[in-house]
Amino acid sequence: MVAAGLALALMGVVLLLGYSMVQILAGSPPAGLRWALLGGMAAFMTTSLGALPALFLRQVPQKVEDTMLGLAAGMMLAATAFSLILPGLAAAEGLLHSKTLAAGVVVFGMALGVLLMLGMEAFLPHEHETIGAVGPGHERIARIWLFVFAIAVHNLPEGMAIGASFAQADLQVGLPLTMAIAIQDIPEGLAVALALQSAGFSPKKSVLVAAATGLLEPLGALLGIGLSSGLAMAYPIGLGLAAGAMLFVVSHEVIPETHRNGHQTAATLGLMAGFAIMMVLDTALG
Repeated sequence: MVAAGLALALMGVVLLLGYSMVQILAGSPPAGLRWALLGGMAAFMTTSLGALPALFLRQVPQKVEDTMLGLAAGMMLAATAFSLILPGLAAAEGLLHSKTLAAGVVVFGMALGVLLMLGMEAFLPHEHETIGAVGPGHERIARIWLFVFAIAVHNLPEGMAIGASFAQADLQVGLPLTMAIAIQDIPEGLAVALALQSAGFSPKKSVLVAAATGLLEPLGALLGIGLSSGLAMAYPIGLGLAAGAMLFVVSHEVIPETHRNGHQTAATLGLMAGFAIMMVLDTALG
C-alpha cells in the first residue's frame, strides 16, 4: 500500500515536471522563474548568515535553541496556511467553480507532498535524534553525514514552497512566504552549525557545511516552480504539494526536536509567537 502510494506520488511529480520541461524547452519558461531563484537564494543566504555566529559560539542554552526552533516552526506553519493552502484553494476554486472540488485538489496535492517526503525518508540514508540512523546503506556512511542528509531532507521542501509560491509571479503570494522562510532559516542555520560542532566538526567547517545545506533551498525552488507551472491545475496542486511537505517536516522533525529536552512550554510559546509574526507579515505584504 505504501509502495503504491509512493509510486503514485513519484508519477505525479514526474508528469508535472515533464510538462514544465516541455514548456521551458519550447521557449516558455515559468513567469516567476527569476523570482523563485531569487527567493531560494535569499533563503540560502539567511541560512549562511545564521550559521556565522557559530564561529565564535560553542553552544547556546538548550532552552534558547528550542525556543528559536519553535519560533521557526510557527512561522513555517503560518506560511503554509496563509501563503500556500489559502492561495491554492482560491486558484483551484477559480478553475473549478466549486469550493468542495477546490479543497479536494489541494488535499490531493498535500497527499503527494507527504508521500514524497515519506519516499525521501525511506530511501535517503539519514539520522534522527530519537530513532538513530535510517535508510538503505546508512551503516556505510559516517554518522555526521547522515545528520547532514537529514538537514537536506528538511531544507528541500522549504525551497519547493518558495518556488511554488512564485509559479504565477504573484508577489503577494511569494513574498510573504519567502520572507517567513528566510527569517526562520536564521535560527535554523545557527542550530545546525552548533549541532555539527557538537558532532566533532571544527567551527569553520561547521559553518561551511551548515551554509552548504542551504543550497537545497534554490534547488528546491526550481523543483517547486517546475511542479507548479505549465498546466493551470498544476498551480494549486503544486501549492498543496509544498504545503504537505512543509507540514510533514514541521510535525515529523521540528516540533519533536523542540520537545525532547523538557522545554515544551518555551518551545510552544515560541511557535505561537512565530505564527503571529508570520500572520502579521502576510497581512502587511499580502
